[in-house]
Amino acid sequence: MSVLILASLLGIGLVLLLAEVMFIPGTTVVGVFGLAISLAGIAYAFFTFSSELAWWITSGAVVLNLAAIIYGFRSGVWEKFSLKSSLKGGTYDDRVAGLQVGMMGKAISDIKPYGKAMFEGGIYEVKSESGFIQVDSEVTIMRIENNRVLVK
Repeated sequence: MSVLILASLLGIGLVLLLAEVMFIPGTTVVGVFGLAISLAGIAYAFFTFSSELAWWITSGAVVLNLAAIIYGFRSGVWEKFSLKSSLKGGTYDDRVAGLQVGMMGKAISDIKPYGKAMFEGGIYEVKSESGFIQVDSEVTIMRIENNRVLVK
């Protein structure tokens, strides 16, 4: 019966350590609990068996736990949790590519102060520098700053 209890304590501790490293990394609660159960198994071995056998059990448990942890880190499970892509966007992402200061266009909506205007076949969101501009009015690009087209 004592061998069954010892095997259960060491096995549960090993399984919890593996679970911490491979399935739920970063929580540390499961890992600490697994380590505590493994230490309880080792203490049980010292209380139940002879000192020499208890040291053999301790060394075997340490080797198995270290092997499990090393295997967990080398198994590539961390690759599933790591970020492999990054955002490419920014404040300037070519929304106003092809537009230049001084270009003439046509308002295709009321611009009060924001609206839509067409320049060389492309439709762009613009902001009026001079207040309200009616639809179908001619507009001129006065400035382009931070993806914002200012017209007059």
